[in-house]
Amino acid sequence: MTIQLGQIAPDFTAETTAGRIRFHDWAGESWVVFFSHPKDFTPVCTTELGEAARLKPEFDKRGTKIIGLSVDALDRHAGWEADIAETQGSSVNFPMIADQDRKVSELYGMIHPEADPSVTVRVVYVIDPAKKVRLSLTYPPSTGRNFAEILRVLDSLQLTDKHKVATPVNWQPGQRAIIVPSVSDEQAKERFPQGWEAQKPYLRWVELKDS
Repeated sequence: MTIQLGQIAPDFTAETTAGRIRFHDWAGESWVVFFSHPKDFTPVCTTELGEAARLKPEFDKRGTKIIGLSVDALDRHAGWEADIAETQGSSVNFPMIADQDRKVSELYGMIHPEADPSVTVRVVYVIDPAKKVRLSLTYPPSTGRNFAEILRVLDSLQLTDKHKVATPVNWQPGQRAIIVPSVSDEQAKERFPQGWEAQKPYLRWVELKDS
């Protein structure tokens, strides 16, 4: 199955290190970052899980839950988490799905047979409170994910949803945004009373207090 941006994230029931969950119920009204790992006791994933745990307060600030997945069993997850705490200095503080039968992996297109039919690739999905998939990233097995970028995308999505703007290349929180073309100048006057800079009719820069 290929997950498309804008579609409703498929629901599922699974065993996790935090108990059995029904995904949509667990997500509630939060944003969700859902990411997969090839298998337990792998070096790159060990660093990723440690970093995700370290950054959990940042995800909490953004009203975002994080959840991981690996095709190994719960008892192996527990042993791996001990290694992560020892080597990375952060204990895993979010659920890890045990997907031994690969049902969730296949549901979310996390297994690429041309890469390795027995394990999941490094996929990241950002899912909004309406359960819509808003971001999909796929990394090769050799490359660790950039969690700073995932936080940046969350900031952008939450800002753009609120203000009807887009964020430009390399945007960081606090920088100016772009008024989307679907918002007319008349509508922009009401929405952005602080004014904006128009380099072109389609390129209108605006400063936002909460950006």
